[in-house]
Amino acid sequence: MVRITSDILQSVVKPARYTGNEWNSVHKKWEDVSCHFALSMPDVYEVGMSNLGLKILYEILNNREDTWAERVYAPWIDMEEEMRSRNIPLYSLESFTELNKFDFIGFSLQFEMCFTTVLNMLDLSGINVWAKDRGDDEPFIIGGGPCVYNVEPVADFFDLFLIGEAEEALPELVEVFCEWKKEGRPNGRGEFLQRAARVKGIYVPSLYIPQYDEKGMYTGLQIIGEDTPPVIYKRIIQDMDSVATMERPIVPYIDIVHNRIMLELFRGCSRGCRFCQAGVAYRPVRERTESRLREMARKMIDVTGYDEISLTSLSSADYSCLGGLVDNLMNDFSCEKVGFTLPSLRIDSFSIDLADKMQQIRKSGLTFAPEAGTQRMRDVINKGVTEEDLLKATGAAFKKGWKTVKLYFMIGLPTETDEDVIGIAELAQKVVNHYKETTGRKDVKVTISVSCFVPKAFTAFQWFGQNTLEEFSRKQMLIKEHIKDRSIHYNYHDAHVSLLEGVLARGDRRLSGVIYSAWKNGSRFDGWTDQFDESRWARAFEENNIDPGQYNIRERAFDEVFPWEHTTPGVSRAFLKHEYEKAVAESLTKDCRRGDCTGCGICQKLGVNIVDWGKERA
Repeated sequence: MVRITSDILQSVVKPARYTGNEWNSVHKKWEDVSCHFALSMPDVYEVGMSNLGLKILYEILNNREDTWAERVYAPWIDMEEEMRSRNIPLYSLESFTELNKFDFIGFSLQFEMCFTTVLNMLDLSGINVWAKDRGDDEPFIIGGGPCVYNVEPVADFFDLFLIGEAEEALPELVEVFCEWKKEGRPNGRGEFLQRAARVKGIYVPSLYIPQYDEKGMYTGLQIIGEDTPPVIYKRIIQDMDSVATMERPIVPYIDIVHNRIMLELFRGCSRGCRFCQAGVAYRPVRERTESRLREMARKMIDVTGYDEISLTSLSSADYSCLGGLVDNLMNDFSCEKVGFTLPSLRIDSFSIDLADKMQQIRKSGLTFAPEAGTQRMRDVINKGVTEEDLLKATGAAFKKGWKTVKLYFMIGLPTETDEDVIGIAELAQKVVNHYKETTGRKDVKVTISVSCFVPKAFTAFQWFGQNTLEEFSRKQMLIKEHIKDRSIHYNYHDAHVSLLEGVLARGDRRLSGVIYSAWKNGSRFDGWTDQFDESRWARAFEENNIDPGQYNIRERAFDEVFPWEHTTPGVSRAFLKHEYEKAVAESLTKDCRRGDCTGCGICQKLGVNIVDWGKERA
């Protein structure tokens, strides 16, 4: 057991990140369980504690008598310095046990820029960074989350990955482990990994050896073992009402990023935005019933004391019973001053009356994501909304008293022209003008946040090359030059980070050496602006004789073999190619929930019962 003294806590900025013992945290006796599982997000406490997936798995695993799930997050720079100087290993927040004593350490990989932080956490734990070097007494390192649809750049650091949704698959893996442990751990780590690979949705990288041609191009995999599956399809939950979920959220002592109850309405999104990996990875749409959601909300309010509920999903306003649900939730908690928020709103499905009703307790600004500045560009990406939709929604909001609006855009999208880029500034100006026309006042604030497009695996844009640094910078300045109104506030992302993300998002295992070198050069918390150092990565690419442009800038051929297609959400490559062609033709694809099947292949491949929600909920 690690002992953290008061002098250590007094020397760091936020000591409550490292003390544990929060309300609703689970405590068991170490010797009473067979499987010790450390759940982690490779980021600071405030970010990791806000992750809904980890909250759900924490309860599911701890509901098992044979398992104790604990939490661990990345110590911030100040705490890391204290730990290294005093030889204190990374520890769990429930039992204060060193991580190297656990059976599993599970990392939720939300974002490619967390990869070096994973290595840093393993090193702080005294665990071998490379999977091939780990002994039988070391934990199994497992990864999950959105990045699993191309984990090849970090495959050599992990023992296994869970592809897709984990509520049912992770307990199955624990069953396999407990049985292997009961048998006396025969044949060491290799035997367990062979058994684990038979669990649907589990990917064991050591059983797959990537092959390259004489030019260094990826050509495929050599698969080890007769029963090793050539393709690992994602696991999904069929019935969102019956599956175990979070009902006793841990209440932190300090503020966290999402310090409120998160009520997950449904999973999946069928809108079909062509840049969006999540829209493919989480298909098909599966809703919870209104009665189940009200039951969950009641339980979580009672055991936490929170006064705010966020109705979360990829596109929460698409929930088929949203109006009735909000009315009933507000009635359920009418005497308790509980507020409600919809964090993800689409312009075309936005109801200003609903938002106004939900924000009676506390009013905040409104956020919309047009994504592109012109209709042509929105058609390319299949956004399916118009300028008229945006002005109609913002105009209704202005009449209700809102005067703060945030708009999210991307630059560097396929086929983009300077006219499309300038259109971002022009659209923001139209919103400002609309406010003045609607209210007769000038006290509006329109914030535009512009990110750099990153092509992702399993999207229609996985073949496109990314813009260069120079092109991103030029476009960022082009927008700035065309903003003339002081009511418009302009933020844009660091293109260096986006370009590195572009390398890692479509990379192969040869990048593991680059990631390792970058970490050895001092990289961690690369998603944090004040911690990212591009020069460390530039040196790492040079040290490994790898040109990053081969991964992010280069256009891909349609017949190119990709290193990520063996861990798949089930989407058809032919469908993605067709969507690519429709993007170039500026042609829209309808939402399959509101029309015919679009042929992505996911429901059929995964054997999902397709529900006509309009008829089902009518």
